[in-house]
This record gives sequence, C-alpha cells and structure tokens, in this order.
Amino acid sequence: MDYDAFVDAVMQAAGIDRDDAERALRATLTTLAERISAGEARDLAAQLPPELAPWLNVDKRSERFDVDEFLRRVADRSGADEDAALRRARSVFAVLGQAIAPSELDDVVSELPQDYGLLLPRGAHTDVMPARAFFARVAERGDLDAESARRATGAVLEALAERIAGGEVEDLVARLDPALHAPLKRGRERSGGVARSMPLERFVALIAAREHVPAPGLALAHARAVLTTLREAVEDEFFDVTAQLPQDYVSTLIPAPT
Repeated sequence: MDYDAFVDAVMQAAGIDRDDAERALRATLTTLAERISAGEARDLAAQLPPELAPWLNVDKRSERFDVDEFLRRVADRSGADEDAALRRARSVFAVLGQAIAPSELDDVVSELPQDYGLLLPRGAHTDVMPARAFFARVAERGDLDAESARRATGAVLEALAERIAGGEVEDLVARLDPALHAPLKRGRERSGGVARSMPLERFVALIAAREHVPAPGLALAHARAVLTTLREAVEDEFFDVTAQLPQDYVSTLIPAPT
C-alpha cells in the first residue's frame, strides 16, 4: 500500500477529506510513536510507505499513558474534538491492520495496555457504543433530560467502579467510549482498585448523593437505566461485572433481558 492508497483508505474509513486524513495520520502515528518503544516504532515504519516514517521517528524513551491521553494528544495535533479523534484514530489503526503483517500488528499491540483495545482494527473490542447513544438510552429509560442522563450515568459508573475489582474496571474502560472513562477511574481511585463491599442500600445512597437527587427511589431507577444500557454496550463483559455483585444487586438493579 503506497502513501496515496493509505491516505485514501483513511479517508474512506473515517469519512473525511484528504487534508483531515493526513492530519489524522500524522497525529495518530506521532502519538503512537511516543507510546511504543523506539525499536518497535522503527519496525513499524519499515512496513509503511516511506512518507510516514518521519512521523514514527521519536528520539526519546517511550511514555506511559492511557488511551484517554492518547486521544487527547491526537485531538490536539489534528485539530479535532475528542469524538472525531476517536473515529479518526480507529480508522488509522484499521488501515494499519490492512497494511502491515499481522505479526507486526501483534508486536505493536503487545506494547499497549488493555484500554487501547477500543482502537484496534479487529478482535472482541472492535465495536464501541458511542457515548451519545449511551446517554440517549439512559435518558429514555430513566425519563431524564440529556444533562440529567449524563449525571446519572457518571454517578452509577463511579459507584460501580468502587464496588468491583480494579481489574474489572480496566476491562470496562477497554470496552467503553472514552467519554465514559472518567467516573470509572474516579471510582477505582476511591477504592484503591480493591472491590469494596457495601450493602445495596449504601450503593444506592452513594448514587443519590453524587447525582444530587433527593430520593433513593429515583437513584434506584436511574441505576437500573444505566446498568441496562451498560449490558447492551459491553455484552459478554457484563457477565463478569455481575459475577462480582451480590444477588440482591443483580435482582434489584438489573432487569432480565427482554
């Protein structure tokens, strides 16, 4: 795949014009080079059109940063908002998957943490429900306006991340739109990554306090709306979440699929 074909493929995958595709390529590859080792960046450049090699030439040690910081840098460098940065970075990774040997892609992926799974061109983490769709479903289920749906979602995800193990929180982060990551990370920080035992009443009270609603019954209804949507968003991963919750949580908060 030569340079023009590579740019054309990104244009088609992201639905953008040529200038935006070139900016997305430069931003994504430059940021990727900052995250992986210099040796791996050189190996990757060797399989790509020579015009892309300068963007992978970073003369410093690799940095450790999560997918949210990766997307922030891509957004800053490409002049796109964070939603566009996610779509464009995923498009670049998808074209990379077509352009390089599978073994080389595996080598790149091996240097990235699990939360980068939402950027990868193939595998279980390919499909990500957009945050706006997540909020819209919560709003419909909870009879909420858009801002209240966002607030409810944040409160529930933060409380959930306190209640489950840090490893499971990382698995959720790897499957969800970056706009949903912050409350999960806050909850994990509160618990220190250790599942925090609490009765259901305490869990609902936490949600009510963080959501700023006056009645536990409202918080309970909103928790059901968020968790039902979470089940749709992460599918099989949701089973691992519920496996860490007591039975009264599951029976009260998670309606049976219809």
